[in-house]
Amino acid sequence: MQTTIQIQNLKCHGCANTIVTKLSKLNGISEVVVNNESDEVSFDYHTATQFELAKKKLSELGYPITDQVNSFSKKAKSFVSCAVGRITK
Repeated sequence: MQTTIQIQNLKCHGCANTIVTKLSKLNGISEVVVNNESDEVSFDYHTATQFELAKKKLSELGYPITDQVNSFSKKAKSFVSCAVGRITK
């Protein structure tokens, strides 16, 4: 199945690089695409558990989905994820 979800704190291609890299490492998640203009992430998954794992990973990286709380710590994590994504291009 394919899904597209809207996330928070997406700033640049460094963020996108981190998201693609980290989500692609999850078992059962593939075809990860980030749209910086619409703040969306699209990916393929096979089970509801894999979908939930992907949402959890996004939140851990600092990019919670739009209906989740966007705390200061999530925002700070997104800046770290962004910097890592810029370095590892």
